[in-house]
Amino acid sequence: MKTVVPMRKRSKYRPKGLILNPVGYVMESMTPIAKHGSFLIDLKIKNHLAMSRLTRGQANRDDIEKLMAVINVVEALHRMGFGREYKDVVNGGLDALQAVGKRGATTGRFILRAQEMMALNTMMELHDAQMDIITVKDLEKAVAIVEAEFRAGRMRTIVEKKNERAESAT
Repeated sequence: MKTVVPMRKRSKYRPKGLILNPVGYVMESMTPIAKHGSFLIDLKIKNHLAMSRLTRGQANRDDIEKLMAVINVVEALHRMGFGREYKDVVNGGLDALQAVGKRGATTGRFILRAQEMMALNTMMELHDAQMDIITVKDLEKAVAIVEAEFRAGRMRTIVEKKNERAESAT
């Protein structure tokens, strides 16, 4: 016969990660992203390539996801106060990407209309301007806001859930 040994309760304590160079970390977080030339250039190339593919009608889901990430960061930075006067640009970009995404989700092809292209181009210009003035710490905060919104389920979806469709039909 086996003896049953009660299992110990797992501790909720989880140690935080160690920062090997705290002074370097603080100095890095105060550095504007524009000073990180290669990072900013790579980011702009990826984002503008996705936008270019969308304008030519060659976009796939990966390109749409990149543009969603861009507009989520733009919206988070807008909430933090970077470009607060451009609320209509942020909302127009969100609406345009949602409309393109809904059409593309059913057909598999992401085709822009003229107004949507203008709204998304203006949103990309705002994103580039925001990236030129923010610091690494600001970008980290914006990404944390986006992740918190995603976990809480408060983000706008491109494709409606089945329950939402049924409720809106009644």
